[in-house]
Amino acid sequence: MTFRAVDTLAAADVIACEDTRVTAKLLSAYDIQSATVPYHEHNAAKMRPVLLDRLQRGQIVALVSDAGTPLISDPGYKLVRDAIDTDFPVTALPGASAPLAALAAAGLPTDRFLFAGFLPSRSVSRRNALTSTESVAATLIFFESPRRLADSLKDMHDVLGPREAVVARELTKRFEEFRRGTLESLAEHYTAAGAPKGEVVVLVGPPGAMATETEDLDSLLLQALGSMTVRDAAATVSAATGRPRREVYTRALELDREK
Repeated sequence: MTFRAVDTLAAADVIACEDTRVTAKLLSAYDIQSATVPYHEHNAAKMRPVLLDRLQRGQIVALVSDAGTPLISDPGYKLVRDAIDTDFPVTALPGASAPLAALAAAGLPTDRFLFAGFLPSRSVSRRNALTSTESVAATLIFFESPRRLADSLKDMHDVLGPREAVVARELTKRFEEFRRGTLESLAEHYTAAGAPKGEVVVLVGPPGAMATETEDLDSLLLQALGSMTVRDAAATVSAATGRPRREVYTRALELDREK
């Protein structure tokens, strides 16, 4: 909590929060007496008009989350959007942000990154979502459920190939932990160790050393196609070069037709 955030919450006429019981602990620690109301994904549509009416009457409305920064993977953006559309001023007082905290301490490239929120819970949908990110030349950041972590890491390895990765757990809290390795080694670890406790952020490094010339890729594919199927050749060369599987497979099909 910054001094400005404490002052703002103390001055607010009402504080909208995910869980009033959780926020009550924070307010008690700073002796803040402002009233609270629940605002979460299940009542957001009902509560937004109520909060906008308070703004219309000149009141100060604050929005907080149970953990991390509000509006990151939560329904708060709809309230902000409606407030902006109604010409009310909106300002942000950021707190701890799990994706950014994880990125800062992961040891992966930070110049470009993509925060993709939660992946789908089912493997087929998850793999489809991962396929859309495989050619992104940036560090990828995901939220993940602890009980799905091992399966998600396996899918990431199968779709994205052999990349560096980091699993960050319970960030900015007492039992904060970073586990670094490859997607494959991390998948093996959590398969054996079981689901970890707490909130999890997964970071995946950008594609590794890639064949920079088309001729290099073609040479590797032609060599592999001499003894493998198109699918196996594409998978082997994709893993060796770090190039996206879809791109390599498409080129492998073209070369196979030309033979």
